[in-house]
Amino acid sequence: MIRIRAAAKDDGPRLVELHGLVHGLHAQQRPDVFVAEPQQTRLEAFFDDASAHVLVAELSSGSSLAGYAMARVVEREGSPQVQSHSAVMLQQLAVDPDASRGGVGTALLEAVREIGREAGCRRLITNVWCFNTPARSFYEASGLVPMTQQLEQKL
Repeated sequence: MIRIRAAAKDDGPRLVELHGLVHGLHAQQRPDVFVAEPQQTRLEAFFDDASAHVLVAELSSGSSLAGYAMARVVEREGSPQVQSHSAVMLQQLAVDPDASRGGVGTALLEAVREIGREAGCRRLITNVWCFNTPARSFYEASGLVPMTQQLEQKL
């Protein structure tokens, strides 16, 4: 059984630990973008942002947190070309490798969808790095489809 709840203050150290699992992959693949070691105090503030929905997954076994998701509801103004709309933006998702493929990511993703539905959002949006094949596969299997593609050229 997986229980999803809002993160509490005392979850901070475990959130930082789980974040490190994902951040390490990003820092290894793109050291030109990601710092090797994020500052602890800045990470704690990152998770304590009142404008974000930080959700955690607990397993019925009573073990430590198995994963987390961070999302925000964003309002997009319309323009002559684009309709105004609101969306729920999934900014972070991390699952402990020991809980991988056990439904934790799916449960967190569904909880983020529900936040969006309750806020009247029309879509869920997230970004994923091209090198992160496991995350891309998870999102595609969960029904997310490519929306845009960002390109870069190192100068």
